[in-house]
Order: sequence, then structure tokens, then C-alpha cells
Amino acid sequence: MNHLSDDRIRLQKYMSECGVASRRKSEELIAKGAVKVNGVVAKIGDSVDPKRDIITLNGKKIENKTVAKYIMLHKPRGFVTTMSDELGRRCVASLVEDVGERVYPIGRLDRNSEGLLLLTNDGEFANAVMHPSKHVAKVYRVTIRPDISDEQIAAMSDGMMIDGRMTAPAQVTVLEKRDDRAVIEIVLFEGRNRQIRRMCQELGYKVVELTRIRIMNIELGGLKCGEYRLVEGAEKKKLYESL
Repeated sequence: MNHLSDDRIRLQKYMSECGVASRRKSEELIAKGAVKVNGVVAKIGDSVDPKRDIITLNGKKIENKTVAKYIMLHKPRGFVTTMSDELGRRCVASLVEDVGERVYPIGRLDRNSEGLLLLTNDGEFANAVMHPSKHVAKVYRVTIRPDISDEQIAAMSDGMMIDGRMTAPAQVTVLEKRDDRAVIEIVLFEGRNRQIRRMCQELGYKVVELTRIRIMNIELGGLKCGEYRLVEGAEKKKLYESL
């Protein structure tokens, strides 16, 4: 039972995914001998193939009835990217209450920004998207004031010092210039907190509007503010292949 293959996962992780208990509590149940795999008392460190193995807790079969869901939401401004908030602020959780599964945001989008937010109940997928080594592309449309110069575009593109660390190179394109403002598109490959706003502040710009319009192959498109839809089929397959 200890050998890991593509279809096998740690027993305590499977138990957690099934909603039996947290991973730590599941380990305690395993250590007490309450868990069996194919009739054999399990040990800490065992792995299982959920499709083939029969896992029981105190004689009762454990089954994962959770359906993995992948949601794209058009987050409005004024909502915090959390499932609850002790300050009573509006949370994105209220916008996905009827999904049918408890989903969680993948990363964050600050309260004063709007646009594309992915949510899922697939923890492994969420961790992969957020892992720095994946360099996931996230695209933003940003309106700033005043107008931007070529030198400042180069500064954003090449990387800037924020909190004693250089930002990763970004792709910056000017989409429109009008009066005393500019609309730019920024592609980031890292996920530092409020990065675009802090880059603009460092250069003396005020962010008038900030909208995330794409994450990997998932585009906001015409999805209305406050609404969501499922990511499935070929779109979901391509999303996985992007990682």
C-alpha cells in the first residue's frame, strides 16, 4: 500500500477530501487502527487508489461524493475575496452560494478591483495555480492618471523594487491615451499583494480602474459583473494543460 502511482494518494488526504476529518485528525484515526484498506488495518503513510481500494472507518465504507467544480466569477468592486469577513464586509462567497459545492477563491483580487476570479473545491489544482514556479499569466486592464511615458512603461516591464524585492518582468501595453489618463494592459507572472497598485504608486500614478480580464486561457469576456459560470469541457482541459 505504500507505493505511490499516478492514481494513488495519501490515505489521510483522501479521508480529508471525503469530508471525514481534517488531515491531522485523519492521521489520528489511522494511528488508532480505526481505518482499514481492503480489510487490512492501515498505517500512517499508506496510499490508496480510490477507484480500486475499499477504505473503511470503524467498518463503514468511506466514499468521496464531492464533485470537483471550477468556477469563473466576475467579481464586482467592493467585495473582498474571502468566504467570510469578521468586519462584515461583502464577500465573494455570497455570489456563489448556489454552486452546490463549497468552493474557495484561487488567489485574491483586492476589494477595489473587479474582474475575473477563479474558485474551486479542487485543492491540488488551486495550489498548482498559485505556486510561484508555474508563472501563471494574469492579464489586467488598468486606467491610470496622469498619462504614462515610455520610460515608465519600461520600468514596469523590466521589474521594480517593492518592499526590498524586484518584481518579475511584466508585459505592459498602452491601449489608449485620452486627456490626462491612459489605459494600459499589464500581464503579470507572479502574484504579489496589490502589485499593480503598488507599482503605479511607486511611479506616481493614481489607479482609476483595475479589471482582471484573463487568467491563463480563461477570459472574462462578456460575463456580467456579479455573475459566474462553470469552467468545463475543452476549456477546463486546456486550463489543466496550461499548468
